[in-house]
Amino acid sequence: MPGKKILLTGCAGFIGRHLLERLLAEGHAVRGIDDFSTGDRGRLAALGKDFDLIEGDLGDPAKAAAAVRGRELVIHLASRPSVPRSLAHPRESALASVLATVTLLEAAARAGAARVVQAASSSAYGDSPVFPRRESAPPRPLSPYAAAKLAQEAYAAAFFRCRGLDSVSLRYFNVFGPGQNPAGPYAAVIARFIGLMAAGRRPEIYGDGGQTRDFTYVADVVEANLAAALHPRPLEGEVVNVGSGRRHSLRELIDLLNDILGTSLEPVCLPARPGDVRDSLAEVEKARRLFGFEAATPFRRGLELTVAARLRENRF
Repeated sequence: MPGKKILLTGCAGFIGRHLLERLLAEGHAVRGIDDFSTGDRGRLAALGKDFDLIEGDLGDPAKAAAAVRGRELVIHLASRPSVPRSLAHPRESALASVLATVTLLEAAARAGAARVVQAASSSAYGDSPVFPRRESAPPRPLSPYAAAKLAQEAYAAAFFRCRGLDSVSLRYFNVFGPGQNPAGPYAAVIARFIGLMAAGRRPEIYGDGGQTRDFTYVADVVEANLAAALHPRPLEGEVVNVGSGRRHSLRELIDLLNDILGTSLEPVCLPARPGDVRDSLAEVEKARRLFGFEAATPFRRGLELTVAARLRENRF
């Protein structure tokens, strides 16, 4: 199959860097855009000049138009991740997710792009009583971040219906893997736990540790994006879960990391945070049915690969 002309937004982010590397390895002509507000320039350094890079904000119509010009496919990852960040800065969350996405969709429709694949979030389910989380369940977002990501889905579906721009929104469940930022108050839980425990420090849990997550290894998320982007038939604004279909408690996560790292650290339990979901588990049948995606990386294997990468980088 000949390479596609692809725009990747948020190319310097955690998932973006993994996806960018894979797209280039498969011979696609990639243009990336990132404003580097959360993305890391260092993630792109090893790739040399094998792709076009635009620095700028997708909320700027001129930047969005320049980014999509001549692109067949758009993979839209750019966002301001983190529930706690959105609780502290709800307007910033809306601008970075909703306004930027609407601007990008308008530019993509005008440019004649064939499809937009965008990163959505399992946080849209909130405290829905439907379990495991099924795409047909009514959304119940508990945070401004979740509400913003849900709005992105609605806009993508609307642009398909009113402008004919094909799209699919992939609801990611707790993505982890090598290169995830372990620092700062908004760090993802696995990256943060590995950093603390490798340094001999007890990990902090918000709540009792019994809360569960569908942890999904980043290589599987890359595969889902490729499967959706290159699928030969229209995806018509659908919303699709991208998860492992398995869940693990935070205490189970700590036990596994203790075993992998050779430590015996007990967690410090802190009060639960507002906006956090108690349990999360993806129903994964729709992704299998629509474009043949199924996560392949066992949880422990993903943790081992992530720890090994951090040890190589000495990032503790």
